[in-house]
Amino acid sequence: MIQPIRHSFNRSFDSAAYERLLQEFERNYPGALDFRVAETPVFIDRSFTQQLLDTCEYVIDRILEPDFMKATQRSIPERWKIPGNEGRPDFLAFDFGVCSQETGQFSPQLIELQGFPTLFGYQSLLANAYREFFDLDPSFSPFLSGLDQASYQQLLRQIILGEHDPKEVVLLEIVPDQQKTRIDFYITSELLKIPIACLTELREKNGDLFYERNGTWHPIKRIYNRIIFDELEQQPDRIRNQGALLSGCHSVEWCPHPHWFYRVSKFLLPYLHHPGVPKTYFLNEVKQIPADLSQFVLKPLFSFAGQGVIIDPSPGDLANIPDPENWILQQKVTYAPLIPTPDDPAKVEIRLFYFWPPNASRPIPTLNLARLSKGKMIGTRYNKDRSWVGGSVCFFESRAG
Repeated sequence: MIQPIRHSFNRSFDSAAYERLLQEFERNYPGALDFRVAETPVFIDRSFTQQLLDTCEYVIDRILEPDFMKATQRSIPERWKIPGNEGRPDFLAFDFGVCSQETGQFSPQLIELQGFPTLFGYQSLLANAYREFFDLDPSFSPFLSGLDQASYQQLLRQIILGEHDPKEVVLLEIVPDQQKTRIDFYITSELLKIPIACLTELREKNGDLFYERNGTWHPIKRIYNRIIFDELEQQPDRIRNQGALLSGCHSVEWCPHPHWFYRVSKFLLPYLHHPGVPKTYFLNEVKQIPADLSQFVLKPLFSFAGQGVIIDPSPGDLANIPDPENWILQQKVTYAPLIPTPDDPAKVEIRLFYFWPPNASRPIPTLNLARLSKGKMIGTRYNKDRSWVGGSVCFFESRAG
């Protein structure tokens, strides 16, 4: 979005350097990079960065309001009410589409949000790799709040470990070695020296959880939770039934507690009224179907990776939803094809990471990810056989934040 830098990068792009970047990840994490890496980072100017941050801070203000917990209690499915102290959302992620305005300017529009971890470990290494293999302006940084790679990783370590020995903390996922994001698990485990555990590996004794390594059972004091419970419901019985261990364990600490996945999610969008948030309605509260449904997207509240989204809904689609209270109708936004590439221009989605440091009064922005697309939907699964698309990272002008 900073044209001189964009044109300079494109002119000097070195495909051999890009291949070396990929080879570096393959050498360090063989077979783990299971999604496409874009050929380019995204360059963001100060003004656009501030727009992103302003919208995030507005949402955080809403999360901090006294009635927030009561207002979002309905978001938590009864079957996944987990004991233990919910605490606060250790991590927040805000997804923005970079959209066109009638004025010709670009604006960020909040598409989704999560009270859940994302590629926190991987993105810090990807940002470093872009810096290493391409000639990037040193005054631009992927980090916010004055962080650099070392201080970012230290903050991540501090939040995930809490006051525990790394051996007492597990990164918990469902069949982690089969997840598309497994490279992030390996990087995080390496950075924090914590084990990766599959839900099926856990055992319970007297209300405490344990995992086994090399014939020894270790107590679990804290869980870095990467389980999406909607995905758990789609698993075979032998895996799904293990979820009962989590519902019956009161002694473990969570980072973050599973309830935050539901409280800070698409469920929150109808409560937000801001220029950076598209108008959104719970489907069961829509009294009159909009005359032009082509301007709306129909989304299930509890899904991930774009599953279940109906981009061009019809009145019949709305009428056939059996649980309209669990769906939202969201005003469609127009992603701007703004990044020139060797063929078609690419659209951009930006995810800002917020961490809540211990003893801080509110979360702070830390790092980000970007996704480049040339398809109708953002995401690597929708952009097969295209170049200059996939996962990337934003570099912000003058270390804004």
